[in-house]
Amino acid sequence: MPTLSWRQHTLIQALLYRGPLKENDFKSLFFKVTGKSAANHQSMFNEYLRKINEELAYVQFELRACRNQYDGKVYYGVVNNVSDEQSKLGTKYSVPQIAFYKGVIEAIVQDVAALGCISTIDALNIRLENQFLAGTDSQSQGGSVQIPAAFRNFSMSQKEKTLEELVKDQWLSLTDVKIGLGVRSFLDLRSWFRSNEVPPCEVCNEAAVKAELCQNEGCNVRTHQYCLRMKFSQRKAEKVCPGCGTEWHYNIAKAEVVDEGEDASAPPESQQPGEPLMRKRRRTCGGTDADTPLTRNRPRTCGGTDSDTLKPGSSQSTRVTRTSARLRSAS
Repeated sequence: MPTLSWRQHTLIQALLYRGPLKENDFKSLFFKVTGKSAANHQSMFNEYLRKINEELAYVQFELRACRNQYDGKVYYGVVNNVSDEQSKLGTKYSVPQIAFYKGVIEAIVQDVAALGCISTIDALNIRLENQFLAGTDSQSQGGSVQIPAAFRNFSMSQKEKTLEELVKDQWLSLTDVKIGLGVRSFLDLRSWFRSNEVPPCEVCNEAAVKAELCQNEGCNVRTHQYCLRMKFSQRKAEKVCPGCGTEWHYNIAKAEVVDEGEDASAPPESQQPGEPLMRKRRRTCGGTDADTPLTRNRPRTCGGTDSDTLKPGSSQSTRVTRTSARLRSAS
């Protein structure tokens, strides 16, 4: 069996060292090591990736591409095909940190509004005890389960630090006090999305973590924004739900103003290193910015009430009805 060339090794090492790369950056690297443009030599590019994956398969790794659902861009990265979270996140993270990460991504993908994010306050309020009990299936044991001290004593400051590390490593993303999935999660968790029955996009059949919902209350169709743009930009495309036929209110002209993959409202892939997680600029209903630590009193929102403390398990911003989700998107 032929071994990989130094050029193929260079591509692998670049992804392992630098992390996931945008498609343009990865293809630029391909050009530098081969002298060939991926656009003009697509078959050669595909053959390179095929040979790389043949070798990586022996150690249960894979070089694959995915689309970041927040900015619509394609990324390439090397992923671990072993299914457990410990092996995917590596030895850098402790067991409680991995349980916390799992709790965050579960809260994000279970959002019925398909916003693709939760507030940092909701993320910090995730209880590790619930993650431990879910993993041990205590109900089948018919008795109480002793929660490990590492889970019980996982402090708020430890959660803050873990979020910062996960954002820096591109497992999560952060913008405007909202936590979303990072590009590495989109790369690595494809099988996890399927096994946990995350609703798929009607167009591309990939997990619709951040997506648009059909306006019909009884229809469960979800579609990525970039898939809608591609589908409805076709001249003869009928702007209706592909599932139930309900008219889909979508402004193509407005979508085309924003360059594909440059959604201004989308979370970036990662937070800038060194930027404190707990001090972010937040917009009040009066239209001014307030530099406020998230652990202080929450500001009064439009039409809302004050909340002086973080209430564990509160997820008002995440658990919304389909109707309220449409009202939010319509506004």
